[in-house]
Amino acid sequence: MISLIAKVVAHFRVNKIQKTHSKAIKIQDDILRRLVKKAVNTKFGRDHEFTNISNYEDFKKKVPIRDYESIKHYIKDIQKGKENILWPGKPKYLAKTSGTTSGAKFIPITKESLPFHVNSSRDAILFYIKQTGRSDFLNGKNIFIQGSPVLEEMKGVLIGRLSGIVAHHVPKYLQARNLPTMKTNSIDDWESKIDAICEETFNKDLRVVGGIPSWVQMYFERLLQNKKKEKVIEIFKNLSLFVYGGVNFEPYKRIFLKLIGKEINTIEYYPASEGFFAYQNDQNDPALLLQYNSEIFYEFVELNQFDKKQFRRLNLSQVELNKNYVMIISSNAGLWAYNTGDTIMFKSINPPKIIVTGRYKHYISAFGEHVISSEVEQSIKHAIAKTKLVVKEFTVAPMIDVPKPDLPHHEWWVEFDKSTMVTDEFSKIVDSEMKSQNIYYKDLVDGKVLQPLKVISVPTGSFKNYMKSLGRLGGQNKVPRLSNNRDFVNGLNKYIKKTESKN
Repeated sequence: MISLIAKVVAHFRVNKIQKTHSKAIKIQDDILRRLVKKAVNTKFGRDHEFTNISNYEDFKKKVPIRDYESIKHYIKDIQKGKENILWPGKPKYLAKTSGTTSGAKFIPITKESLPFHVNSSRDAILFYIKQTGRSDFLNGKNIFIQGSPVLEEMKGVLIGRLSGIVAHHVPKYLQARNLPTMKTNSIDDWESKIDAICEETFNKDLRVVGGIPSWVQMYFERLLQNKKKEKVIEIFKNLSLFVYGGVNFEPYKRIFLKLIGKEINTIEYYPASEGFFAYQNDQNDPALLLQYNSEIFYEFVELNQFDKKQFRRLNLSQVELNKNYVMIISSNAGLWAYNTGDTIMFKSINPPKIIVTGRYKHYISAFGEHVISSEVEQSIKHAIAKTKLVVKEFTVAPMIDVPKPDLPHHEWWVEFDKSTMVTDEFSKIVDSEMKSQNIYYKDLVDGKVLQPLKVISVPTGSFKNYMKSLGRLGGQNKVPRLSNNRDFVNGLNKYIKKTESKN
């Protein structure tokens, strides 16, 4: 019955959304007017003369683009219990997150913005049902590997991780089929939690799994280990769908195929504490449908212009295909011309469909850790000061595919002034400092999702000679400090081996 009802709902809901595709630009204009009108009497609205904003051009003049550091003083007012700061009243939640461009952040989620976090996820599933005709997965259980739903309270506002917040708002029609239980989900120790999830799901008819790939990978591996099985499909014969977001899934595909024992369908989400921005609405197209009708007003700045003193702020009517844009949002959560730090590219205008191309700043987030350049540079600087070793060059990359019983980890390819200068002490200092720099990295290592980073000492001159071989020596060419894939270090490693074989 549930499967049949879902097909009917999917038909009507998807058709309703598709009818708005050609109206996306007008919808965006209307959203901006509503947002400004609603917040006109807030502190932010008064500070930025919202009473004098009647169109997009006015908005750009009155409201400059900001990052989190620039709105932190407003957030602090909210944390003190003040009302009507960024949005009328108080936000319902503050989502705690470790930013890619700053330290810990507290992003407001209001009673008005919260439903869109949930509804966008639902709509992605409905698109999948309508396109594939598959809805039998709703007859079984589903699990989302997520953070703890335990929330703190501060001056009438609840604080926690986004996934933990959303766990409190699972639709009633899914609650009976949703795993893990709230009790299991609230276990602090990650390894104990994974073991409990394994026990709780083992005899269940699990059909849908969701979460960041690295966390789901660990769940699958522990499940097979605990239950003495070779393939996940031996345990969950009806497993048919994996839902993920926040991390590029491509590096994990081969690992998941091996673990599961067969290919299953996937749906990509583009969620963030700041809003649910897009989702995959077509199994034959990796581009994601922008959520233009979710009370979020989007702006875009060309990536190659963003660091210039003068750049153009564009709305949806002004973007072009296949250009890298930094995405800026204003929303009913009380964020205004907020720099998400994400870079996207439009692959379609009608409907608006995007791919996520990375971050405005260099980063590494193969496991959801959001490590940025300044963090790795500070960590190696700290280790140099402690050990007195000389580092000539370095780069960082993720190592995902590792033999058991090893865990994934970060590899730091470091060129010292002498070839074999790397020491255990140096590695431990770097790892310790990285933990203090990045809360996500600390959680992943302490939770045994990652093992501590590994330092690989490369022969003197390797970076310079490899860059030269690529024709990228000198000028504005730089060794990447960190990458979200292994392309650079794999090339470097091949070059080193080739050079050594000649000698």
